[in-house]
Amino acid sequence: MNMKKFIRLTTLIIALSVPFLLHAMPYATPETWGGDLASRARLTGNWGGVRDDMAKKGVVLDLDVYWMPQAIISGGKDDGSDGAWGNAIATLNVDTQKAGLWPGGFLKVQTVSSFGHSIMKDTGAMVPANVSWMLPTTETDTGFQEFTYTQFLSRHFGMFLGKINTIAPTNVLHGDYTTGFLNTALNLPLALAMVPLSAYGMGALYLPSHDMTLAGMVLDANGTIEDDDLNDAFEDGVMVLASADLKVKAWGLPGHQSLTLAWSNKDRTSLIQDPANIARLLQIAHFPLLGDPGPVLIEIFDKLGLPETPQPLNEEDETWAAVYSFEQFLWQPAGDYKRGIGMFFSAGVSDGKANPVKYSFSLGLVGKGVVPDRPHDDFGIGWARTKFSNDFVPYLRRTFDLGLDHEDVVELYYNAAITPWLSVSPSFQVIFPALDKTLDDSGNFESLDTLYMAGLRVGVRF
Repeated sequence: MNMKKFIRLTTLIIALSVPFLLHAMPYATPETWGGDLASRARLTGNWGGVRDDMAKKGVVLDLDVYWMPQAIISGGKDDGSDGAWGNAIATLNVDTQKAGLWPGGFLKVQTVSSFGHSIMKDTGAMVPANVSWMLPTTETDTGFQEFTYTQFLSRHFGMFLGKINTIAPTNVLHGDYTTGFLNTALNLPLALAMVPLSAYGMGALYLPSHDMTLAGMVLDANGTIEDDDLNDAFEDGVMVLASADLKVKAWGLPGHQSLTLAWSNKDRTSLIQDPANIARLLQIAHFPLLGDPGPVLIEIFDKLGLPETPQPLNEEDETWAAVYSFEQFLWQPAGDYKRGIGMFFSAGVSDGKANPVKYSFSLGLVGKGVVPDRPHDDFGIGWARTKFSNDFVPYLRRTFDLGLDHEDVVELYYNAAITPWLSVSPSFQVIFPALDKTLDDSGNFESLDTLYMAGLRVGVRF
């Protein structure tokens, strides 16, 4: 098998597997970026032929903008609240073979910027109802989400290093917040809540057969999107991820099953603390996939009037998590592997000592290109449960009867491909918050009711 055919095969395998891998990979391009406004792949076309010439030489530059107005219909912490958050994502892909350099090399650089106003703090939910609210941080900012280089050394083995984006979409049926579900719990297995969104690291990919993919990576345990200082990397330990993915063909239809393991040796603030340490725990502990839940709980803590940190903080010298997941098509049109109806499932568990999420589950049904006369539209309905550790602020939970046992969400979306470069996706979420109570504007406790949210995502690929 020559390198060109191998790269095509590898691209297909990766697209159907390895849930946590995100690094530079082969990037598919159309024969031309041009065409009329309704059919061209990008709004700005082929730039007078320059874009087509760049692609032939292995260089692809993209700018994607997603604008996402959302409103709380009822329930939550602030009934009737609304806001509009957005992300602008600039991506550069370079294929060294097409560039006339050497075969098997791929460079990817990606920045993410945010604009607008989110309603994350108004929902009262512990899990962000929109993944993009955390990108690059919970405030408007710009950061490097990815800067990676991948080199295939043979048709079975490749290595990658750089600043790695751990949350990029790699599944077929779910996990892409730019076209699918918005809620974090339906995009990411929250048992992996301690895994950084983006971090310096390195890893390897091994393909022993067409059906099996094995991968592993080592990341800086403190990595964030906005932190680009390589001098600080790995100072406090590592986050190690390992994954095994198996392609299956149940009932003659494609699918895959995977197991992901995570372990870190970073000294982390333990959830098991003296009650008077709770405020400091919430101030310094970071849970990457949960946004920033600390301030909401600190408001409640302040009502106690307890002294701060009379005891040294307890720490955990390691943390671990494991996630099993699968995707499986249940029906497809004959001869069309890109369309059909399929389901996904994920179940995760963690130590629950440093990680506030003890268990996470998600389940959903997705249709791709099955609506009559709408071959590029998608839709999905999904459910997710986030079960919190019994050691996560138990004193607050007992004292104020806060709940904080688990949080459920049901989301329904429809992604309408208006043109290849324009998509419009209405979304509706029903969230059953983990917190039973919250504080109103006067500092008094009030019940936190079931949250009903409506939103719209408008995506433009320039």
